[in-house]
Order: sequence, then C-alpha cells, then structure tokens
Amino acid sequence: MTPDASRQGGRPRLRADAARNRAQVLAAARTAFRDLGTAVPLDEIARRAGVNIATLYRRFPDRDALIQQVVIDGFTLVLETARGALKTASRDPMAAVEELLLHLVDQRDMLVLPLIGGPVVDAPEAIELQRQIAAALEDLLATARSRSLVRPDVTTVDLITTAALACRPLPYLPSEQATALATRHVRIFLDGLRPDSTQPLPAAPTHEEFTAHLRTAPETEPDPGDTNA
Repeated sequence: MTPDASRQGGRPRLRADAARNRAQVLAAARTAFRDLGTAVPLDEIARRAGVNIATLYRRFPDRDALIQQVVIDGFTLVLETARGALKTASRDPMAAVEELLLHLVDQRDMLVLPLIGGPVVDAPEAIELQRQIAAALEDLLATARSRSLVRPDVTTVDLITTAALACRPLPYLPSEQATALATRHVRIFLDGLRPDSTQPLPAAPTHEEFTAHLRTAPETEPDPGDTNA
C-alpha cells in the first residue's frame, strides 16, 4: 500500500484502508503484549488484527518498530492527558490530579508498554515525550504546591509510578471490579498527597535518574525459536 500524496504532521497520510489496518495491528499488538508478552509471535498479532503477516510487515518492518510505536502512542496519550489536567488545575489542582490518574486508568489498555513495562525504547521521539510529560506534571504539582494543597516532597516520579501501579492489569477480576479497585487506590494516594501528613517520605530519584536507569536496562537476548523477531 502506498501513502496518499498529502501529508499530515510531516508524515505521509495513509489511505483509509492502510490507516485502518495500521490501527488494527497496533490494537492487536497491545492486547497480545499484555496477554503473552512482547516476545509473542508476530503471526499471532497479525491473526488478532485480522490481517496477513505481509500487511503487518508493510506497516512495521520488525518487532522493534511495532514495540516503539506502541510505546510512543502510550506516551502521547499520557502527555495529552497531563496537558488537559493542567488546563483545569487553576480551578482545582487536586481535582486535576485525580482527573489525570483516573483518565489513565480508564485508558490503561493503551498504556500496556510505557507505564506497565516492556522493552526499553531509546527512540528520540519517546525520550522527548517523556521530557514533556515530566514538565507538564511538574507544572501541575507546582500549581497544587502554590496553594499548599500537596506536601512539598511529592515529585513527578510519584505521579508516574502511581499511574503505572493503578493501570497494571488485574486479569482475574472483571473489568468493572478492576476499575473500582484502581479508583480506590488512586483516591487513597490523593489523600496521601495532602500536606498535613506526618510521615516523612524516603528520598525519591529525580525524573532524569528514573528515565536514565530505564534507558540503560540490559537488553534481553532474542528467543532463538521466534522466527518473526
């Protein structure tokens, strides 16, 4: 399939059928990565997407390209959510933090790799998205701090890791119960942000230390039995 001559966002715009196939492959990849891990055969992802393996490879030449796009899509969602929360923070900063976390819980299927774990992605676009997410979250916390609504030792890493824990799949619970439990945990966390807490927190890594550690994680050897890698 060839992209249409028009462009969107600096990239060739895909024909409707090509865009649909791409979206189906990405949706199937997210569920397959969640259910079976990122070493899942690409044939299985194509099967779940309802496309042939040649169509998958046309959109994503290898496993790394597919993983990278799933991660970038997830980070893009997190950034859009953080910026949306920041717009409402001037009225009620704590409601904005709650809105941020609960929206991510609601969209947790999109976040199977960036928040819940997966291979390290060093793509410049992914790293830049992480930087922008950290900046937006810091602005959100600064607004809450300026009104003495959160304890001063809370960091952006606390928000990121709490979102990751709240979004982690609970496969043995029905979706409604899993969402209710995650919502409870988010609200318990929000109560812990309040400045009247008397328990000191241990030192947290900075966002730079946190992401640098993730990017320098050791690479895993490919599965020799996986012919689709």
